[in-house]
Amino acid sequence: MIRVLIVDDDPFIRESMKMILELDPELRVVGACGDGNEAHRFFTDGQTADVVLMDIRMPNCSGVEGTLNIKRASPDTRVLILTTFDDDDYIVEALRNGASGYLLKNIPPDRIVQGIKTVHQGNWLIHPDIARKLTGWIHPQSSVQPEAALEQVTQSRKDPFARFESYGLTPTEKQVVEKIAEGLSNKEIAQELFLSEGTTKNYISEILSKLGLRDRTQIAILYWKHED
Repeated sequence: MIRVLIVDDDPFIRESMKMILELDPELRVVGACGDGNEAHRFFTDGQTADVVLMDIRMPNCSGVEGTLNIKRASPDTRVLILTTFDDDDYIVEALRNGASGYLLKNIPPDRIVQGIKTVHQGNWLIHPDIARKLTGWIHPQSSVQPEAALEQVTQSRKDPFARFESYGLTPTEKQVVEKIAEGLSNKEIAQELFLSEGTTKNYISEILSKLGLRDRTQIAILYWKHED
């Protein structure tokens, strides 16, 4: 059973989300909060949750600050951000603060359920359309804006791995990178490439080592950065 805490300033969304999530027998909603401060108090009061479904724009305490405080209070809890396409800066800061990924607010309910399960398994979740907009934010101290970074990329779509050649990725590792960029979980990648989940994790660890990156999100951003 995955324990989920819902954080959103809209009471209607909180109640609707609770009804949707509890239709899945593997999920149990353990609480609902109106902002990041309430969510932080939920944990400091001794309560626990496996995954926090966190709205990003809220009064009093945003999802960005709320994520930081929750990860300090409960490092093992996964935070999954709910966002819109114009939240680039918020998304970057939330990821820096320990969020495990983000979902778009307009996606179908079943994708939200799957997203919660994905981050609970320890995977990162990144939407490829937003990843395109986050190019240039690969390194924490980068000051390059997404639009400027995109203008610097001239590589053709026909071979998005042309600039990856110096990293020595194998053909299978390139396939794994593509699947990560498409937003697939480890389980989904394993199914599509006919690998075990353990082997998939090993490939990802090797890819991170070769690329000098920290996590799956950075792999996806790097992939889209090298597309035209």
